[in-house]
Amino acid sequence: MSYYQYDGGSYRGGGGFLSSVPPAIKNIIIINIFMMIFTALNEQYMISHFALFYPASPFFKPWQIITHMFMHGGFWHLFFNMYTLFIFGTVLERVWGTKKFLIFYFVTGLGAALLHTGVQFIQAQVYISQIAENSQQAMAAYQALKLTPTVGASGAIYGVLMGYAMLFPDSVLTLIFPPVSLKAKWFILIFAAIELVTGIFSIGGGIAHFAHLGGMLFGWLLILYWKKKRKMY
Repeated sequence: MSYYQYDGGSYRGGGGFLSSVPPAIKNIIIINIFMMIFTALNEQYMISHFALFYPASPFFKPWQIITHMFMHGGFWHLFFNMYTLFIFGTVLERVWGTKKFLIFYFVTGLGAALLHTGVQFIQAQVYISQIAENSQQAMAAYQALKLTPTVGASGAIYGVLMGYAMLFPDSVLTLIFPPVSLKAKWFILIFAAIELVTGIFSIGGGIAHFAHLGGMLFGWLLILYWKKKRKMY
């Protein structure tokens, strides 16, 4: 019988696969799965109410800042996010405990939404200035910005990757394709560079690159803060 400590409490492992998954990871995955099921049953309602819209959008609701983190654009989007969360988030939750991990997860997720929305605001200001000059193309782009939903836990997932890389910088990770092995600290730097370049040059339409960067940025800042205050563990 094995035990894992979480914030002064404990839970039993060894009772099967699910019992070995830390509680925060398990519940985040379960909520995401249920949200995917509900979306499949009534996509229009779920997207319009729980995806994240630009604040100037008629569809924007304050709670979307949280709920969009549990929405996904399809099975594979959900699968890869939850798989990554399970692999790397499990390690972090066992090191930090459930409470601290949840703080980290939501701070990075909210940070991702903040940076993403900030970039949208800059884009919107450009469009508005062009609309003042009677640009129909800018008008269409601004309307599209307001009506385009953002979904996914990817910002928080990238934050989890940053957290893992900062706690275990020299651990060696291997990609399945291409089969490349590198230390975690180099992988996260490469990921950050890719997201920055693709975000600036708008490569890969439909992907919120700056949300990914926001998750990494806020994860990095939070860990630096915890280290400075000696509250890492």
